Amino acid sequence: MKSILQQPIWRYYDQSISAKQRSPLESFATDDTLCQLVGQLVSPPTVRTWVHEASVVLGIQDHRLPYVQQGMELLESRGYQPIVRNSGGLAVVLDEGVLNISIVLSEQMDSLSINDGYDVMVDLVKGLFPEVAEKIEAYEIIGSYCPGSYDLSIEGKKFAGISQRRLRQGVAVQIYLCIEGSGSQRAALIRDFYEESLQQEETKFTYPQIVPEVMASLSELVDPHLTVEAVVIRLQQYLHHLGGKVHPESFHDEELTLYGFYLKRVFERNAKMLERHE
Repeated sequence: MKSILQQPIWRYYDQSISAKQRSPLESFATDDTLCQLVGQLVSPPTVRTWVHEASVVLGIQDHRLPYVQQGMELLESRGYQPIVRNSGGLAVVLDEGVLNISIVLSEQMDSLSINDGYDVMVDLVKGLFPEVAEKIEAYEIIGSYCPGSYDLSIEGKKFAGISQRRLRQGVAVQIYLCIEGSGSQRAALIRDFYEESLQQEETKFTYPQIVPEVMASLSELVDPHLTVEAVVIRLQQYLHHLGGKVHPESFHDEELTLYGFYLKRVFERNAKMLERHE
């Protein structure tokens, strides 16, 4: 059976260097723009790579924590910029050792179930790391941050989480891959954030009890010499290996207008979420 990854043309948008000093909010706007362009068949299916400097992306539930202001101040004191995304999911860490990959597909011709979307990304990751493909499992890792049924792990240690965004018949499947650095240190940061933001208060929503030892990076699990840059090169080679054409292409002028619309919307929503409670 032909894999969804075998497209005749892939657009490839590499922001693994250019996005570093920008806000992750810009990446959400970029993926929203690509969702519309790909969903409406204005652009071919797209793979985007992106890396941001030290940030913690909070979900809506995180923003409802009773002492979230103190929690965000703790993140800032540790050198991390907190931002709030207007979607589900919980806190995740982004830094220069974390590679994010988005696969953007259209549902115009064939509908893509939620599980289909996740499975495409699992296939891609196994293709990127053939030396451990047999060991990569997808199931919820209890004790990790932002736990979900498609957490990716090797021997019980989580190195990646997958999410999806659906808009205008486009589907963006997004993964964060912890490649360099310490997975458990990132988890400890999020554990401290929840402790500071909860202060043992009872809440309706059950926040994860973080156990740092259940998280690791791929350089810890697979190869100590693995870098973000090396994985970006692997990805480019893998897309070529799939047999279709690969077109490296950033936004052009007409697309930038649409991007401006989504960027304004994302920043306005984030500002609203971050308004301090009186």
